Amino acid sequence: MIEDKIKELGYELPEAPKPLAAYIPALVVDNLVFTAGQLPTVKGELKAKGKVGSDVSEDDARTAAEISALNCLSVIKSVIGNLDFIEQVVKLTVFVNSADGFTAQPRVANGASELLSKIFGEKGKHVRSAVGVNELPLNAPVEIEMIVKIGKS
Repeated sequence: MIEDKIKELGYELPEAPKPLAAYIPALVVDNLVFTAGQLPTVKGELKAKGKVGSDVSEDDARTAAEISALNCLSVIKSVIGNLDFIEQVVKLTVFVNSADGFTAQPRVANGASELLSKIFGEKGKHVRSAVGVNELPLNAPVEIEMIVKIGKS
């Protein structure tokens, strides 16, 4: 079971974060699930705040990316009921709240990508965009959107 693997790796699948505005956290379209952007929150609290490269270290931003990815999985579970239905992680879009001159967005995004590969193995390998942005909601250092393909395992 995927949730057992998450625990075995030393992580916990959080309760699905509540939306911050007028949107739904995840949507199933045919055999794909699209998530809204997920921040690195734990029990409603941001685990880090600020711009990566000035306020937040690259290592802390990688950890924030892991938390955001777990929040994506949590909202996916909220609409499909069981993470074992995931057949493939298809795509991540990782937004990094970047200080001027910070260009290591791919290394920050690796926090999420590497965790997904550990959890899902080959099914966790995905395409990805890592994008530096000027600001993110609540001054979060990272925000992640995820697309997964599901079946009825």
